[in-house]
Amino acid sequence: MRRISVVGVTGSGKSTFSDRLAGLLRVPHVELDALQWENGWSAAAEDVFVGRVRSATDAEAWVLAGNYPRVQPLVWERADIVVWLDPPLRVAAFRLLRRTFRRIRTRERLWGTDNVESLGRAFGRDSILRWLLKTFRKVRRRYEERFADPRWSRLDTIRLRRAREVEAFLAGAARGQAYPRSP
Repeated sequence: MRRISVVGVTGSGKSTFSDRLAGLLRVPHVELDALQWENGWSAAAEDVFVGRVRSATDAEAWVLAGNYPRVQPLVWERADIVVWLDPPLRVAAFRLLRRTFRRIRTRERLWGTDNVESLGRAFGRDSILRWLLKTFRKVRRRYEERFADPRWSRLDTIRLRRAREVEAFLAGAARGQAYPRSP
């Protein structure tokens, strides 16, 4: 395991899982959100974002978290393994709400920017919770289709649906185990 892409719906635990996994493997942790977002919640220019992703994935080893479809082929062409965190909607929604309220309370600055969560961002027109509800089924369907695509058959793909599966995977990584393809 040297290059690992971690995907899943909003609130699935991608950042937390990938940070823990990168620490266990002693490799860089990369968040696509950190490469995408600039101060003031403005998105990086497309060529800048793609350049940042290309540079990050040029490294010999990494654990990368994120779902940006426009750079996923670039990431997956360089990845060895894709870990799909696929919790039930209720779990993802709970995690998302818990994370959002913590970020609002602590005024946590995100991704080295001046960006902070607010009640307006959390529950307004562009609500992250609304985004989860709108995209949950679509994202799941997209990954089922992509993992069935022969183009990605060389990738080891692991689908983790429950917390105990996540913990077992991380425990195995800590012991240096390799992982078989998921059924």
